[in-house]
Formats: sequence, C-alpha cells, structure tokens
Amino acid sequence: MSSPQPSLHGEGPLRDENVADNHVPETRVMETHGTETHVMGTYGPRAFAAVRGAGSYLYDAEGCGYLDFTSGIAVTSLGHCHPKLVAALNAQAQSLWHASNLFDIPGQSDLAAMLCNYSFADKVFFTNSGAEALECAIKTARRYQHHKGCAERYKILTFEGGFHGRTLATIAAAGQAKLIDGFGPMPEGFVQLPLGDVEAVAAAIDAQTAAIIIEPILGEGGIQVVPAAFLSALRALCDTHGLLLIFDEVQCGIARTGHLFAHQAADVMPDIMALAKGLGGGFPIGACLATSGACAGMTPGSHGSTFGGNPLGVAVAKAVLDEVAEPRFLAEVTEKGEVMRAGLAQLASHYPTVIEGIRGTGLMLGLKLKTPNAQFVAAARSAGLLTVPAGDNVVRLLPPLTVSLAEIDEALSALAAALAQIPQP
Repeated sequence: MSSPQPSLHGEGPLRDENVADNHVPETRVMETHGTETHVMGTYGPRAFAAVRGAGSYLYDAEGCGYLDFTSGIAVTSLGHCHPKLVAALNAQAQSLWHASNLFDIPGQSDLAAMLCNYSFADKVFFTNSGAEALECAIKTARRYQHHKGCAERYKILTFEGGFHGRTLATIAAAGQAKLIDGFGPMPEGFVQLPLGDVEAVAAAIDAQTAAIIIEPILGEGGIQVVPAAFLSALRALCDTHGLLLIFDEVQCGIARTGHLFAHQAADVMPDIMALAKGLGGGFPIGACLATSGACAGMTPGSHGSTFGGNPLGVAVAKAVLDEVAEPRFLAEVTEKGEVMRAGLAQLASHYPTVIEGIRGTGLMLGLKLKTPNAQFVAAARSAGLLTVPAGDNVVRLLPPLTVSLAEIDEALSALAAALAQIPQP
C-alpha cells in the first residue's frame, strides 16, 4: 500500500485515498457499542482508532493521516512499518515464534553481544517491556549487595519527577501520588530525592542503601536533561559508598538523543541500564544491561521471563541496532534535532505567551508551556500533528529518528497552526 506524502501546512489531517469512505476495521465494529468498550478503562477517551502506519504517518479508520511525532511514545524509532524491520520479522516468523528460555533462542546471544559491544555492559537479560527491565535492574542491584554479604543494603535512591514503569516496584520507585494512589501499601525501600541536589543525595546514603536510579533525560517528567555534572557526582558517590548506579534509558536510549545511549553525552558510565521502547522499533522487547560484577549474584533460578528475548523480538531488535548504531545515522539524528530546535525557537519567539521554553536534545524535544498542554495537544492534532503530553506542563515532540527535513518543516507548520488556535493572554 503506497504512502501519500502530503503537505500539511497546518491544514489538518490528510486523507489516505487507499481507505474507502465506508471502511471500518472489523475490530472496531466488534469492540465498540456506542460509547462502551470491552477494553479496561485505564486510558480514558482515545483520540482515534489507529489502523495503519507508514513512515512518519499514522492513519485512522477513516483514512485520515497524521504526522506522528509521538512515535508510540519514543517506540517506533525507524517509523511505521520500516521495510527492514518488516523483512526481519517476516523472515523469523517463517521459522520460529517461541520456544521459551529453557532453550537457546536464535539470535539472542548475537543481540546481547551487539548491546554489550556498543555499551559499558558485559551481560544482558531480555524482557518484554521497560518496566520489566527496571524490575530486573532493581532485583540485580539488591542481589548484588546480598551476594557481597550486605543483605541489609536494599534501599534504592530515586528522583522526584522520575518515571520507571507501572509495576508496583516501579511506581514505588517514582513515588508520585498520581501513580501510587489506590495501590498501597507500596513495596519498601525507595527514597525520592530532589533532582540535581548532590548534598541531598549524599545525606540520604546510609548503611541500607544499595543503588541509585536515574533517567539521564526525564521523559514523562517533562523532558528534563540531567546535567552531566550531576550524573558524574552520582557516579562518584556510588564508587565511594559501594553502590550501583542504574540508568533508566527506556525512553531516552537507542539513538533518540543522537548518541546510541543518552548517558554517553555525559561520559558517565552506569553499572546497570534499562532499555526498551525504541529497541524493538514497535515490537515489544526490553533489556537490562549490566557489568559482570553488578550481575554476579544473578545465578540460575534467580530471575526469568517466559517471553523475554523471544525469537521475533530479537530479530527485530537486531535489525533496529543495525540501522541506528551507524555513526552517520546518529549524526543525522543530531543534525535533524538541531534544525527542529531552531524552528521551535522561532515559534517560541513569536508566541512567548504560550511557549515558556524548549527542552531536550536530539529528537527528544519538549515545549514547556504557559497554557495547558492538553489543550495544545488537541490543537496540534486538529492541525494534523500528533504530540504527547508530559509532566511539568510539557508537550513532547518525539518524531521517528528517520523523519525527513521536509517532514520537520511540515511539523513546524502544523505547530504554528496549533499555536494560532490557542487564545493569547
């Protein structure tokens, strides 16, 4: 099915002529009864039914196309239905879908080797999601201290505004009221601290502290780039006190910043790192990376996953890494990010009563707003551009890493149209 390459220029969603006027996907007919649905209501109202994706565009059931600057929340790193990913998935699907980790999984060792060769790590545990990768990181850190004979060291220091997933442990790690309300009591052992306050971190370390978790760039927390000096200070504190440093790169990793891993810009290495989202380019897969020392306690039977590192996910992730780890690809992400940021700066200068500031790096950018971000997201969608809100009244702009300069120009035009819809104070 061919993909139209329309010009948005703030004119709203484009029309996909490949979708008939009366076409309604079967799943929509089966699932929707007026305003009712059999899907559990944890997501609230949805913008539309997404039925097809092609490159940087996402199409609804009526054939309307939108320039997708959500990328499935930093997931579709190579855009929708990238031919190399489709080919990798199709090829693997012809031979083996699942065998479980009772057996060697085709390609799993190769993918682990790729991740280790590109990073600080020596070992990898594969998961299905970012939350599971963080769960593995937490267990690995506690097991490390236990393995060393320091079982009393179980506390994990985290930071206000952080987001690490939706499991009980990961919402306890974040400590945000909106995440934990109604799910108590929370698992013990997580201490939230002010972001950027080295003295507060040092004061919080005690005989029970095991590790520190931080996102090098807070995604859900409002595209806050953590200063390199702070990451360096955390590394020094961990080294001094025998703690493990864990980086959550579920959203900011896999070339999103113009570096394969966001922490590489700060030249500060962790002991453990959680990955997911962009690693599979849209196919569910996550990974917990660690040094040999950090995961020495993770012995047979200490952890496991039925689907983690399954043949399909591994095949797709290998194809993703083959693309995004190329130096030229990473340089292009940086260049496109600079072009986009310059365009956003121009918009901010024209709409100072709406845009308070621009955050982020590479193709992980955010607009800090003075007006409600939900209002802005709706206005952008009506102009044909999909964006995603974040904390601290920020709108995230997360295009596919393959986005073209022409598409960035289209997005800037749509943003201008959205800004024109926002009432000026």
